[in-house]
Amino acid sequence: MSEETLNGAAAPAEAATGASFTVEKIYAKDVSFEVPGAPAVFNEQAQPQLQMNLNQSVQRINDDTYEVVLGITLTCTAEEKSLYLVEVKQAGVFGMSGFEPAQLDGMLGTHCPNVLYPYARALISSLVQAGGFPPFFLQPINFEALYAEGLRQRAAQQGEGLVDGLDGVETAGNA
Repeated sequence: MSEETLNGAAAPAEAATGASFTVEKIYAKDVSFEVPGAPAVFNEQAQPQLQMNLNQSVQRINDDTYEVVLGITLTCTAEEKSLYLVEVKQAGVFGMSGFEPAQLDGMLGTHCPNVLYPYARALISSLVQAGGFPPFFLQPINFEALYAEGLRQRAAQQGEGLVDGLDGVETAGNA
């Protein structure tokens, strides 16, 4: 039996577009967990505040292979004291071929982070609990909305660059 019939619904879409997507490897590229005020922080009675920062980087490995790194930093504070800090860089190597440039950009900006996020979420939850804190569950993230916002910001920056260029103002570093 061929691979196309084993993959079911995915095969017709790939056949129609000639595009293929594979997950080659998923791994934790960098992990850090810090509790700077231990053991005193375990006696804190204040309501903890959480701040999450999210970033993504893409590196082309060869013609059809990309490394995507999803970085998540979670900072927990109470009354301006740091309770804990978690930094995770969850990475994956993805094979992609047959995509138009805009489709490829969308796959790298939405589909790949959607694949990586559950791994990062599980790792962060495990680290927080192993660090002596109550379990913490990251909520789902809409990577499609984040990607769309990024496209809007890029378009606005390019638009500003065109206006600035007409005024003779340097725009290097704005894109």
